[in-house]
Amino acid sequence: MTSDNADNLDIDQLPNLAIQPQTKNSEAGLAPLLLTVVELIRQLMEAQIIRRMEGGDLSDEDLDRAAESLRKLEEQVVHLCEIFDVDPADLNIDLGEIGTLLPREGHYYPGEKSPSPTILELLDRLLDTGVVVEGDLDLGMAQLSLIQAKLRLVLTSKPLET
Repeated sequence: MTSDNADNLDIDQLPNLAIQPQTKNSEAGLAPLLLTVVELIRQLMEAQIIRRMEGGDLSDEDLDRAAESLRKLEEQVVHLCEIFDVDPADLNIDLGEIGTLLPREGHYYPGEKSPSPTILELLDRLLDTGVVVEGDLDLGMAQLSLIQAKLRLVLTSKPLET
């Protein structure tokens, strides 16, 4: 977004995405958010492993190593949830009109489409297909341009050729 566009932005038109913490322990701080991000990434990796397994791209040894790593990571997430008094079910944030962050257990399999996909499902599809995002970012205030960035993001689960 350029500074010109920022002057025309009507914040009231943006959807209300206020996320209320669902944990009983309000002193947990950033732990629930960080655990949610770790769980999202863990489930994305699991989906990619399933896709590669079904595509015949993993040896039995690779699959065993990946499955063991996912199991250990899931155990660590559950353990950290216990430490911070966070219910693992609360890691699935409800984003209102957008839907939920994660699918309910057993309700998503990579490659299958659901009528109301979760954020995880959409990210999995993007990784499988691949997407390139390019843009310029100019952040400022008081009619001063303070931060400029040129962005190019290639997001895919396929190896990139250099």
